[in-house]
Amino acid sequence: MIWLILMDSFNIEQLETIPKNLQELVDSNLKEINTLLDIKSKDYNNFVLPYQLLNEKLDVFITPSFHLDSVCNSELTQEVYSKCLPILSEYGTWLGQNEELFSAFKEIDTSKLTDAQIKVCENEIRDFSLSGCGLDDTKKYRLKELSLSLSELSKEFSQNLLDATNDFEMIIDNKDDIKEIPESDLSSAIFTDDNGIEKWKFTLQMPSYLSYITYGTSREKREEIYKAYTSRAPQNANIIDNILKQKNEKSKLLGFDNYSQYSLSTKMASCESDVITFLNDLSKKAKIKADDELNEVKELALELDGIIDLNSFDLAYYSEKLKKAKYDIDEEVYRPYFESNKVLDGLFEFLYKLLNIKFVKIDVKTWHEKAIAYDIYENNIKKSRIYIDLEARKEKRGGAWMNNWHTRYLNNGEVNLPTAYIVCNFPASTSTQPSLLRHSDVVTLFHEMGHALHHLLSNIDEPFVSGINGVAWDVVEFPSQFLEYFSYDKDVLKMFAKHYQTDEIISDDMCDKLIRARNFQSSLATLRQVEFALFDFKLHQKIYQGEEVQSLLDAIRDDIAVMIPPGYNKFQNGFAHIFGGGYAAGYYSYKWAEVLSADAFYLFIENGTFNEELSLKYKDLILGKGGSVDMNDLYFQLANRKPDVTSLLKMDGII
Repeated sequence: MIWLILMDSFNIEQLETIPKNLQELVDSNLKEINTLLDIKSKDYNNFVLPYQLLNEKLDVFITPSFHLDSVCNSELTQEVYSKCLPILSEYGTWLGQNEELFSAFKEIDTSKLTDAQIKVCENEIRDFSLSGCGLDDTKKYRLKELSLSLSELSKEFSQNLLDATNDFEMIIDNKDDIKEIPESDLSSAIFTDDNGIEKWKFTLQMPSYLSYITYGTSREKREEIYKAYTSRAPQNANIIDNILKQKNEKSKLLGFDNYSQYSLSTKMASCESDVITFLNDLSKKAKIKADDELNEVKELALELDGIIDLNSFDLAYYSEKLKKAKYDIDEEVYRPYFESNKVLDGLFEFLYKLLNIKFVKIDVKTWHEKAIAYDIYENNIKKSRIYIDLEARKEKRGGAWMNNWHTRYLNNGEVNLPTAYIVCNFPASTSTQPSLLRHSDVVTLFHEMGHALHHLLSNIDEPFVSGINGVAWDVVEFPSQFLEYFSYDKDVLKMFAKHYQTDEIISDDMCDKLIRARNFQSSLATLRQVEFALFDFKLHQKIYQGEEVQSLLDAIRDDIAVMIPPGYNKFQNGFAHIFGGGYAAGYYSYKWAEVLSADAFYLFIENGTFNEELSLKYKDLILGKGGSVDMNDLYFQLANRKPDVTSLLKMDGII
């Protein structure tokens, strides 16, 4: 077998030519698809596979430029994105609503195909239906308009959020207001003004925001930065109204009662009531303990500072003090043990022991000097490539994510190997100090690596169901959440938690404290996620407009929340997962997939972390099969039973 490595280094020159080149590629694809449609006797090899490869070629071309808009945002990247969007939307609509393609896929003889090939055909027939095939021309045209408009609205929502995040600065000149801020964070915040006076600047970039909201001494300043963060991008309210109207219209055109129902057509959950019941049950189990968790914070705030009206902008500050008092955990003591490069190297060592894969650093061009690339080997055979960009910077979109670039597939005996990006926003290194992570950052890194490995360790030959392609949206978080649990395992911690100055390995006592503290306020965290998930899912069950959006959120909070935020908190205007990303009517997926991940983790606890047989099954089934087999079936093959929701409740310390 010949190995074809289509993993070119990240190298985009003359970015402004991308829209023109994209149009040429789309035009070429259209011609080739029409040629495929002219084939008289269509089968998988002469029609379905070439069709997949055409779309893979387009994805490989456009992904880097869209990626740049997220990690090196500028007026040029925004312009390129905006010009490419309608080209892709029109192409996607033409494909999705093409009756000839729809008929061709329905006519493919699947009797002699592999399971993965059958899944490709089934998914395509389903997706053609969801794109409007079978509708009259008027409805098809309206769906085309809606698809383009929704793409543009989503992009505008995200850009507004990024701009608002970058526009805010909180300048502090009183040392008493920053006296509890860790030195590692102060070194990033300090500056000298035009008069030579030393001051400190805090922004809405996540590392900076978390630093002040968690350690800032001044209650007034905590509220100032909290208010700025939770009231960002008020113009997004109008965008939300338009998105909700258009998604509702789209779902009704396709024969669904609402967008939530439409969303479930490609997910593991079977009906709307299953999702609502699942979330409500979780909230009921978590609320009693969440009340107790909040009361602990209130008592401490009253004892320390006489605070009788604990507010949302106080919660992180006093929770950190409570955590330190209960578990004797000081984040600043831990951070020197979580130097970014050492954590990454330790993660690689752990993954070698768990999955028998090696990461080899390579010298290729990337989009930024802090972005690095590795080739991944299994049994000395190259499997894939990963790009990693961990540090926060102003031109990078907030949050953390994995994005796939190339996909693994087989064509004419040649294997195309996959690539992916991991992007985070960890504290930036300086000339005097490396990037020192909080343990929550370590958890995030493990999480995103879980996503990446789901794509990069695929053994599937069909591109449309290889890696994360074709995986049901509400189980795509399974491998990521599963891997993050290991960031609390003592043996795993000792692989990477080494003091960046002395190389001293983290002590057993420090590990034990961290593990004991894992479920600190876990019920509050569960309620928070359920609140977001219920809001998202119910928001898409009918049309909500204007103040109705806030009223829905308020009603959900009144029902399940134990702390109600201030009225100026407009969380929805920053809910990028559902308005700027792909989680609309699907945010519940995080908790849904946690049931699988927690249950799978307990399998490893029961059988041994590095149980070779179990690790091999996990790698071959959950990671290796990609979207070629439904996760229900894959999980049953892994565990020989269905997943048990009590594993999640035990994992989170709720029961």
